[in-house]
Amino acid sequence: MTEVKRTPLYNAHVAAGAKMVEFGGWLMPVQYEGIIKEHQAVRSAAGLFDVSHMGELKISGRGAREFIQKLITNDVSRLRPGCALYSPMCNPQGGTIDDLLVYQLEDDQYLLVVNAANTEKDYNWVRSQAPATVTIENVSEVTCQLALQGPAAQGILQKITAINLGDIRYFCFVYGRVEGVQCLISRTGYTGEDGFELYFPAEHAEALWQAILAAGQWEGIKPAGLGARDTLRFEACLALYGHELTEEISPLMAGLGWTVKFNKPAFIGREALLKEKEAGPTHRLVGVEMIDRGIPRQGYPLFKEGRQVGWVTSGTFAPTLGKNLALAYVAVEWAATGGELDVMVRHKLLKARIVPKPFYKREV
Repeated sequence: MTEVKRTPLYNAHVAAGAKMVEFGGWLMPVQYEGIIKEHQAVRSAAGLFDVSHMGELKISGRGAREFIQKLITNDVSRLRPGCALYSPMCNPQGGTIDDLLVYQLEDDQYLLVVNAANTEKDYNWVRSQAPATVTIENVSEVTCQLALQGPAAQGILQKITAINLGDIRYFCFVYGRVEGVQCLISRTGYTGEDGFELYFPAEHAEALWQAILAAGQWEGIKPAGLGARDTLRFEACLALYGHELTEEISPLMAGLGWTVKFNKPAFIGREALLKEKEAGPTHRLVGVEMIDRGIPRQGYPLFKEGRQVGWVTSGTFAPTLGKNLALAYVAVEWAATGGELDVMVRHKLLKARIVPKPFYKREV
């Protein structure tokens, strides 16, 4: 039996009264005061997330760039040191092994940030594909990651760093000290809001966590758990691995065609994805809004005229919008915006309609 892991902030979460749950092999806070309060704090002020359960794989050595080009569907040649990109990583059949962030640290050094439950799987896959000139190092255990998200995030973080955060562009990063701790400071996130993700040695986790919360106390910062992280990403229609993406679901089917660059050198899954593109999709990922009262959950089937035409991948009450919404795969002939479907909720068919994505987009 695999032992459940704890992040370096486990004791801080327990002391703050967090409700802890197992997620991806880790004990993580699902909420502190409550999911809706934490969700609203991120939308209106700021929330601080412990995301140290995420995996970090360092890839370095001669040919590292060419190797990552082979591994992922997006185009690493667009990167330079100090920048990052989002990409799926596919198997030869075109299914998604994981979706991840690629940071270019130096000319021949990269950091892959992968999903917590996939860290070991990804590490073994990457190693199995690596040429002899490339070194793969799993640095997850010694790395802490915090995410500060929300409209007040920059002002809060600026109080405890001399780095000019306004100079950091979206999906770029710098190195600098935050409350005396050397960090990789990245303008990225998973909430649909502006914000930063900090990577730093795990031994400084609690000190930096407390310093950020103290810096934001007058702005209304709240520690936020996995519950709010999920409702926030859901409103922004950001994919969650195991829901919108799996080893059987390709990035093309998931509406992530913009991350698949067929004009770059060959990559794993290219031939299968090219065939899929030429044939056209069978299903499309759509937004669904409930008409009848009920919450659609992952796996619930969707029907049209008595025939199943799709399934829910994620669904919940959206706090910002006050609606019960879902993301779902629907057969293309029934996937047009405005179309009505039935969702089977607890053995009862409830009416719903297809609506545009994303559900929420912040004002810039």
